[in-house]
Amino acid sequence: MTGPVVVLGAGGFIGRHLAEAVAASGIPVIAATRRAERFLHPGITNVTAAFDREADFLPLLAHSSAVIHAASISTPGSSAAQPQLEGNLRTTLALIEALQASPGKRLVYLSSGGTLYGDRERSAHEDDPLRPRSYHGAGKAAAEHFVHAWAMQFNGTAVLLRPSNVYGPGQLPRRGFGIIPTAFDCTRSGTSLTIWGDGSAIRDYLYVDDLTTLCQAVLAHALLPGAHTFNASWGKGITLDGLLDAIDATTMHPLKRDYQRPREVDVRQIVPDSAAARDTFDWRPAVALEQGLQRTWLWFTSLP
Repeated sequence: MTGPVVVLGAGGFIGRHLAEAVAASGIPVIAATRRAERFLHPGITNVTAAFDREADFLPLLAHSSAVIHAASISTPGSSAAQPQLEGNLRTTLALIEALQASPGKRLVYLSSGGTLYGDRERSAHEDDPLRPRSYHGAGKAAAEHFVHAWAMQFNGTAVLLRPSNVYGPGQLPRRGFGIIPTAFDCTRSGTSLTIWGDGSAIRDYLYVDDLTTLCQAVLAHALLPGAHTFNASWGKGITLDGLLDAIDATTMHPLKRDYQRPREVDVRQIVPDSAAARDTFDWRPAVALEQGLQRTWLWFTSLP
């Protein structure tokens, strides 16, 4: 990189990890957030704006070499019956407009490996058809198409990363955002965890440090202009009940489980295959689920 990296959505769970990791590697970071945030590393500069207009991005792009787009305000559950333009797709379109006027910037867009493909009995690959069940997934698919069109029209270089379910320290419990912190919170409070379905749904879980390592490899790797798509996953699915059993083993306190009827918005089985990312960037996830849960629970128990 020849200049700072803009991390859009740096106030969120993944965005904060990305900003701190990139800054720790010696690259200055412009942390773009909608409200003022504090960061640990002195190499991070926080810039606030609504980020829904081209003008919000132009000053940042003038002094940067790349953008990591990690901003999102929805999940499959939170977007059910509520298609969302504000805060999601509008932000992406404003960024694309600014990139048109700022050639030579690499864009890394964090999409979603868990919501784009729909149900898959086998591992999902990047060239599989997109069949989102949620408005959240549909929004990610639309954003990918806009990014692809920008790259084709304006000779841009974009990497579309499709991570599976990302977890780790720093992820606070929020309704509809992350089963792992929600389960930990229920364990601490002694309340029941609502489970949509019978617990047999299969997902892949990726530790946040493994995702930041991949993003840094993407920034450093030489790529031709165009839109390049890669899954990012641990590569081994586990049922929801299996995940909760692993959480019980980590916390040593059995979690109360409240099973409810499944939701139409939820996919029953999806495990993205990340062989392409492995081969292109020499990247392999290093933190197994059991180790990641232990690290996350240790952080979680340190909270007031």
